[in-house]
Amino acid sequence: MSSLLPTLHPVFVSQLPADPELSNTCRSVEHAAYSYVPPTPTKFSKIICCNNELAYTLGFSNAALQSTEFSELISGNNLLSKMQPYAMNYGGHQFGQWAGQLGDGRAINLGQYLLPSNGTETKEYATLQLKGAGQTPYSRRADGMAVLRSSIREYLCSEAMYHLGIPTTRALSLTLTGEEVVRDKLYDGRAAYEPCAIVARVSPSFLRFGSIQLPSSRGDLGLLKQTIEYSITHDYPALIPESGVIDKSVYLQWFTEVCERTAHLIVEWMRVGFVHGVLNTDNMSLIGETIDFGPYGWIDNFDLNWTPNTSDAAEKRYRFGQQAYIGQWNLFQLGNAIYPLIEEAEPLQALLNDYNHVYQKKWLTMMQAKLGLEAKREDSTMDETDLLLCKELEKVMSLVNTDMTLFYRHLATFSQQTNITDHTVLLSHFTTCFYQLEEITPEYLEQLAKWLGKYKTRLSKQKNTDEQRKDAMNKVNPCYILRNFQVQEAIELAEQGDYSRVLTLAELLKTPYQEQQQYQQFSVKRPNWATNKFGCSALSCSS
Repeated sequence: MSSLLPTLHPVFVSQLPADPELSNTCRSVEHAAYSYVPPTPTKFSKIICCNNELAYTLGFSNAALQSTEFSELISGNNLLSKMQPYAMNYGGHQFGQWAGQLGDGRAINLGQYLLPSNGTETKEYATLQLKGAGQTPYSRRADGMAVLRSSIREYLCSEAMYHLGIPTTRALSLTLTGEEVVRDKLYDGRAAYEPCAIVARVSPSFLRFGSIQLPSSRGDLGLLKQTIEYSITHDYPALIPESGVIDKSVYLQWFTEVCERTAHLIVEWMRVGFVHGVLNTDNMSLIGETIDFGPYGWIDNFDLNWTPNTSDAAEKRYRFGQQAYIGQWNLFQLGNAIYPLIEEAEPLQALLNDYNHVYQKKWLTMMQAKLGLEAKREDSTMDETDLLLCKELEKVMSLVNTDMTLFYRHLATFSQQTNITDHTVLLSHFTTCFYQLEEITPEYLEQLAKWLGKYKTRLSKQKNTDEQRKDAMNKVNPCYILRNFQVQEAIELAEQGDYSRVLTLAELLKTPYQEQQQYQQFSVKRPNWATNKFGCSALSCSS
C-alpha cells in the first residue's frame, strides 16, 4: 500500500454477508448484501476534474493528489492491499412496478474512509465508489461503463447540489479512461462510439430503499434485519438506546427519520427547481441524499408538469410537481418492506400519514423564506395567509413562461414603493424573466399586479426593510443553477477535448447565491435555440 494514500477500511463488507460466488457473471444473488468484484482495468487515467476540498476531508494530501497512485485509484486500476471492492445488491420499484433484483450495475465500491472525529467518540465513515467502473454481477445485459456526457452531468450536478445546501452524494473526481462504448443516445437507431469516464463519488452510505426491499421481498428476514441494523448503527447511531438493544421501537424511530429526511430533501429540490427524473425506489437514499443523477433537469420556465425524462414523457410520473407524492409512495413501499419486523400496520401507516404534514410544513417554511416573509409559528392565521399567497404565486407563474430562478431574484429587488398599477413599470422590472414577451398581455400584468398587491400587504406586517428582505431572499434563491443547456454546451466542448467549460461551471457553482461579475453570462434564461435541443430540455436516459 502506498504511504501517500489514506487507508480504506472494509467496514461494509465486514458486517454484512457476501455473495459466496466470486465469478463476475450476471445472476440472481441470494442471501447477500453485495458481491466482491474488481473494477475493469482501463487504458489510461486522465483526471479532468478533482475536488480537492473533498479529497482533503477524506485524508488525501496535496502530494497524494498529484501522485500516479491517486489517478490509478480513482480509475480502478490501483487496488491497494486489503482492498475488497464490491457491488451492492438491492431491488426496487421502477415506474411503479416491482423490478426484483437490480443492484450496482456499473458502480463498484472500494471501501470506507474513516473521517476525523471532530471531538466525538462516534466513528464516521465515507464510502468511495467508482461509477462506470465496469461489469458486475448486477449489470444484466449492460457493459457497466459510463460515457463522458453522463459522467460530466453527474460530477457537476452533485457538486452544484452540495453548494446549494442540498443533501447529496459528492463527486471526488471525473476521469477519462481511454475506453469507448457504443450508445444510441437519441434512441433513433443511430448508435455511435462515445468516450468513457469514471466519476469517483463519496457518501456516508449508498444504501437505498431497495436495499431493504429486496431481502424483504424474498422473505430473507435475517438479511433484512442485518441491513436495517447496519443502517441504524452507522447512519443513525443516536437512535441506539443505552441498552444497545435495537428492537421494534428503534426500527420505527429509524423509519420516522427516513421519512423526515426524504421530506426535507424533496422540499429542497422544489426550492431550486430540481427534478430528479427517475425517482424509483432503488434511487432513493436511506440517509436522505440526492443519489443517481440520470435524466435529471432544472426548471427553466416554471412548470409543475415538466419532466426531464423522455421515457416518462407520456405518464409524467416523475414530473416536478409530483415529487412529494412519489416520495410518499416510495416510503410506503419501504414501510411494506420493514413490516415483517414490525408486525403492526398502524404505526407505519401513522408515520406515512405524518409525512404529508411534515412535507407541507417544511414546504411552507421554505416558500416563506423564498419570498422573504418573516414567519411567526405561533400565528396560524398568518401561515394560512402565506400558504394561499404561495399557491397563488404558482398559478401566476404558470400563466406565462416565467423563468423560476430569475423571477425570485428579481422579486428580491421589488420595492414596496413600486406603483404596481403602472404596467409599464411592472414589465420593465420583470421583463428578463419572461420567455415570450407576446404572452405578456395587459390581462396577465393585471394578474401579476393583483398578486403583488397581496404580497405588499403581507410585507407591510413585518419590520425588515426592502434591503434586508433582499439579502434574506438571495440566501435561499440562487443566482446560478446548473442549467441544462449550459451543461450540454460543456459536454459538447468536452467531447472535442476542451474541458474548460466543465471546469468553469464547477468553479462558478461553488458560490451559487453570490452574483459574480466574471460569470454574468451564466445567469440567463434558456435561449431559444435550446428549447427543443437534446440535452437542453428533452433529455435521454442513455449513459
